[in-house]
Amino acid sequence: MLEHAPDASSAKAARGLANPRTWSDLGSNESLVWGKCQGSARVPYQVTVDLTEPAFRCTCPSRKLPCKHGLALLLMWAANNGVVADLEAAEPFAADWAAQRASRKATNTDRTPDPEGQAKRLAERESLMSAGIDDFERWLHDIVRQGLASARRQPPSFWDTAGARLVDAQIPGLGERVRAMGSDIHARNDWAPHLLGELGRWYLAVRAWRRHAELDDTAMGDLRTVLGWSRRRNEIGDRVADRWWVVGLSQEEDDNSLLSQRTWLYGERTGETVMLLDFAAAGQALKVAQVLGSIVDGEVARYPGGEPRRALLTDEEHKITQGAGLPHATNVDKALDQAARWLAGNPWLRRIPMALRGMTVVPTEPALVVDEDGAALTLAPETDIWQLLALSGGHPVRLFAEWIDERLHPLSVEIDDRLVPL
Repeated sequence: MLEHAPDASSAKAARGLANPRTWSDLGSNESLVWGKCQGSARVPYQVTVDLTEPAFRCTCPSRKLPCKHGLALLLMWAANNGVVADLEAAEPFAADWAAQRASRKATNTDRTPDPEGQAKRLAERESLMSAGIDDFERWLHDIVRQGLASARRQPPSFWDTAGARLVDAQIPGLGERVRAMGSDIHARNDWAPHLLGELGRWYLAVRAWRRHAELDDTAMGDLRTVLGWSRRRNEIGDRVADRWWVVGLSQEEDDNSLLSQRTWLYGERTGETVMLLDFAAAGQALKVAQVLGSIVDGEVARYPGGEPRRALLTDEEHKITQGAGLPHATNVDKALDQAARWLAGNPWLRRIPMALRGMTVVPTEPALVVDEDGAALTLAPETDIWQLLALSGGHPVRLFAEWIDERLHPLSVEIDDRLVPL
């Protein structure tokens, strides 16, 4: 993205501005990206990027083209993290500018997609990603050649710089994982096996990209997820109707005040677990706020990829009723068998949903939950075990959790046939 910068200072300034806290009315469609950036003036600057060239427009007084605001908007859009929403209708200022450009070019103004233009943009993106993958592979080889101990002595900027290069190559998913390693490698006691495992998964992504033209839809869906190459709503058409139990909710806020929520649904008929993923910038409300323990009777559209799949609620009306408890809980051994099957199909899978029954909290160091057969799982360090103990009274309970890096993160617990959030 920063190859369009007129100079190094503009590129540096754009990185600093690629933060949703200073932006509003962000959106994108097939050909435009738009938003308003609060600068030094009283009225926010109106920023628009035409992706077909690209071309830039900003109401700021800068004489540079593109200015730092246009570059920052393009960086946020390329990150594919939900900050720039995929919308059908553009903001009036963006639509008017696009119409003026179209009129001047005497081109078709009916917004019909241009297959040749789409193919050209796809080829350009894949070429940019391939160059980024080449650079990343050399970086991985250097780490392995120098040894894991040497990697641990590297400053945070070592990981941040590598992650930023991946973002510039439109591979933000891998970039985020690389940046996270800069803190994980010092915070975790098991840093060496964790780093080695991540290096293997990163290299597997590199090798998979080399053969991406040969992959089936499921494998390509998983690869696109780990790379951070998102899909538009009109590309998600695998629909299934069911009675979907809302069994777990998890919210996170990143350093840029971007709020994300994962909503886990369990299909009563299909037995499938899917995840809804929603985002909201600072000060905005999440669009989806399904009530924990409720049942959504209707249709979801599933993203390409292996289970557990991400999904979207369709625009059709859904009937909401109240459920009773956790419908699909199992013991630890069966949950781990399911996790192994999912990981065999998708080695980059980070969060594995688990519905567990007969779990007793054991406040050891580290804290555990143990099922009725004596099989145990280690709780994540940030788990509030005293809340769990207070809710369960020390008795076996059913709970829903995410299994991440061999640590259990409880999201809800069944108390008196009612799911309680944790």
